[in-house]
Amino acid sequence: MDIENPHTPRTLDHLRMGGSSVLTVRQLKEHGITPGTIAERCRPGGPWQQLLPQVYLLHSGPPNSAERLEAALLYAGRDPGAHGPRGGGREAMVTGFAALALRQFASVPPLPGLPRIDVLVPRQRRLRDAGDVAIRRTNALPRPEEVIGLPCAPVARALADAVAELEDPGDADTVRRLLVEAVCGGHCDAGSVVAELRQARLLGRPQVAAAVNALLAEGRAAAEDRLYAMVRCHGLPDPVWNVDLKLPGGPPLGGVDAYWPEHAVAVEIDARTVNARTADRGYGDIFAEGAYGDGGAYGGEFEHADDDAVWSRHARERERLEALGITLIHLTPAKLRDSLEQQATVVRTALMASADRTPAAYVVVTPR
Repeated sequence: MDIENPHTPRTLDHLRMGGSSVLTVRQLKEHGITPGTIAERCRPGGPWQQLLPQVYLLHSGPPNSAERLEAALLYAGRDPGAHGPRGGGREAMVTGFAALALRQFASVPPLPGLPRIDVLVPRQRRLRDAGDVAIRRTNALPRPEEVIGLPCAPVARALADAVAELEDPGDADTVRRLLVEAVCGGHCDAGSVVAELRQARLLGRPQVAAAVNALLAEGRAAAEDRLYAMVRCHGLPDPVWNVDLKLPGGPPLGGVDAYWPEHAVAVEIDARTVNARTADRGYGDIFAEGAYGDGGAYGGEFEHADDDAVWSRHARERERLEALGITLIHLTPAKLRDSLEQQATVVRTALMASADRTPAAYVVVTPR
């Protein structure tokens, strides 16, 4: 009989039956299990095994995906016994490829095929990579999203952490598929992806630059498709699509995505949310020379155009059209994705209000 530990093997085995098969030293001690018993049961051929520092698996054989994830969060969590997402306290979350696999990204191998699990923690945490766990640090920990009960980094952040590992120029296709799936699959908008890539200083990589151009094109196309669906599914009158407006014999007033001439109402997909760092209304090559001020195409700090200048340009465009009696509505890709009915109501209200407004100036409408 083990005088130090009164628990029988049958009692120990009931730990698994009563809950998780992955526990920390602290949790085992709370069950009355001594360090000596832990060491004995983790000997070669024993019924337990140590997966990570201070983290144990209460059965022999390889851990499954759920056990790997829980072990990673227990290892990285500041206080595994704290209340919060299971297995990680409140200062650790799954990120990178593992977080994307949990969300069933088609362009990511399933969890059993991933050689490691990335975990995001605050920068001040003193943790090292261990086993199949890679520690990723951040100055500002994002709010985790719960996926099958586990805390995960938001998609855009997880995507940036995954892309950071794809350093070979030959990974360009993989990077492109990841970014496009994130946006076209409705997981996040292009603007948040570009912002995270910029924060991680990844936009200077050629394979990322090419992928972002594809992403912006796909994001633009997805937003346009949702705009078409909004008009079709919510009973709005048909507009003219993708047109330029100008005064007769005067300068161009700019392009809009939809225009109702009888109502003098225009809709523009807000370019700032898709490419918030360019002043160009179009969705061309954002890495072209001069697109980011004086920074060049791939500058070390990746110089950006002044946001205030972009906002000012949009404000001037809106004021110019409204001075002519034309109502300009900006719809963001995120709002078109998340609240289509609400955006349809905004447009419908503007169309109905046109009857009470002073007639708008005549403008020439031409295909864009």
